[in-house]
Amino acid sequence: MRVAIPHSLGKDEVRRRMQEKAGKASAKASDLLGSLASVDMTWRDDDHLAMDVSAMGFTVPCAVTLEEAELVIDVTMPDGLGFARRMIEGVIREKGEKLLG
Repeated sequence: MRVAIPHSLGKDEVRRRMQEKAGKASAKASDLLGSLASVDMTWRDDDHLAMDVSAMGFTVPCAVTLEEAELVIDVTMPDGLGFARRMIEGVIREKGEKLLG
């Protein structure tokens, strides 16, 4: 699943905001998904972030790409989570727009 969120901030500002919020990601995941949720993040380079979100026995790999005019999140949905696709997309879009707003 691909979620693209347009912005007018430029990559440097998006990167700054993402780095500022990165330390709070696991706590936010726990708030949304329960106490056993976790988020592991690794910056591959200045414009690419790899994330693994784990909760309820599933691990959801995500690749985040910072582009000049949009933030692109590619999510690899595990077989057992197809039913939650719309909800997951909605949460990604909501949190992404809040970050970029």
